[in-house]
Amino acid sequence: MTTDLLWSPPCPGTGMSPNLRLNEIVTDRRRHGLDTLHLGFGEARLPLVPELEEVLAGAAADTAYAPVAGTPAAREAVAGYFRRRRLPTHPAQVVLAPGSKPLLFAVFTALGGDVYLPAPCWNSYAPQVALSGRAPVPVPIGGTYGGLPDPALLERRIGEDLRRGVRPAAVVVNSPDNPTGTSVPREAMRELCRVARDAGLTLVSDEIYRDLHHEGGDRFASPAELAPERTVVCTGLSKSLAIGGWRIGGARFPAGASGAGLRDRTLAVASEVWSALAAPMQAVAAYAFAEPPAITERLRRSARMHGSVSRACHTICRSHGAAARRPTAGFYVYADFEARRRDLARHGVVDSASLAQQLLDRFGIAVLGGHHLGDDPRRLAFKVATTGFVGETPEEQSAALDAADAAGLPHVRRRLRWLDSALAALTAPPTDWTR
Repeated sequence: MTTDLLWSPPCPGTGMSPNLRLNEIVTDRRRHGLDTLHLGFGEARLPLVPELEEVLAGAAADTAYAPVAGTPAAREAVAGYFRRRRLPTHPAQVVLAPGSKPLLFAVFTALGGDVYLPAPCWNSYAPQVALSGRAPVPVPIGGTYGGLPDPALLERRIGEDLRRGVRPAAVVVNSPDNPTGTSVPREAMRELCRVARDAGLTLVSDEIYRDLHHEGGDRFASPAELAPERTVVCTGLSKSLAIGGWRIGGARFPAGASGAGLRDRTLAVASEVWSALAAPMQAVAAYAFAEPPAITERLRRSARMHGSVSRACHTICRSHGAAARRPTAGFYVYADFEARRRDLARHGVVDSASLAQQLLDRFGIAVLGGHHLGDDPRRLAFKVATTGFVGETPEEQSAALDAADAAGLPHVRRRLRWLDSALAALTAPPTDWTR
């Protein structure tokens, strides 16, 4: 079964999101009996925290519309979450939504201007900006970390745009980031905040992976600490607590008149698009963002597990000649095989699309090519969502959560070897039989 993944929409927002499309392709392959290693979709794939199920069951009878911004209890819980992370927050600064994804779109719409994006970045930023009627402007990331437009390149691009009469509105920061699985150092974040302040830009900080630092502790620098007057922070529970299907997101807006104005415009979009986060999910948000022991313990175990598996995947990619930043948070590895271009060309691999296609058609491995992430489509790069190694059954997933070193479990090792063998076959130099 061959499925064409080479096509990508000619402009952002004109086709189905590529990660969701790939997820459906994998489902279809499996329905046809094709064994597939799914490394192309950023779903945490872990058992539900039992206490969350109890909270949801207890709130299931609440069928009324909630307030657009969220219930007082849920907004207070989100405010407390941010206060514990060095961000003084009043509940009036908080908005909840059915996932951080619609929140980001509403913020982009409310900002009303072009938006600078790190390149590569999560595949939905550019389409969302385009769908809001503005231009997404990619700016390459730095050399040792992702999630942030290189501050020097950004400053240069802003100058060029202003000379052309273009008035940008915002810059997106995603730390820890998708796709490289790295965090932005404080000094680099500080420099980006300076550039944003000088240009009058709003910072939109997507911090949905913040609680999954592999080494534990709070090693994170939010732009909201460094430029509080101009930073909107978006977060959610999909990644940290593996409840993506429940769609719970939250945003923190700056204090003061300008922040309140942006929040009001965002709420205006929300009121016309999603009305409110479902009432039972408001109860879940109030519980989870308050971070009782059951939640903090799950976060600790998840971070440990993701670190073990991501490091093992990183080692495999590097062993076959890929350039890849060392993952420190979240569950991604971004691998660039430019150094093996000659060997890959023997298999018809000439760009990121054909590389992803070869991995799927020949080896049954689904990855998301870099061309879907704003990278140069000619670059031989792809993203691995390392949760695909963890397991397909609750038993496998629970074992990975419990293990001191999840990468050492037999079922995880088997999937890691699957990728290892495929990359070995694609990158092996030709054998000289004349010697």
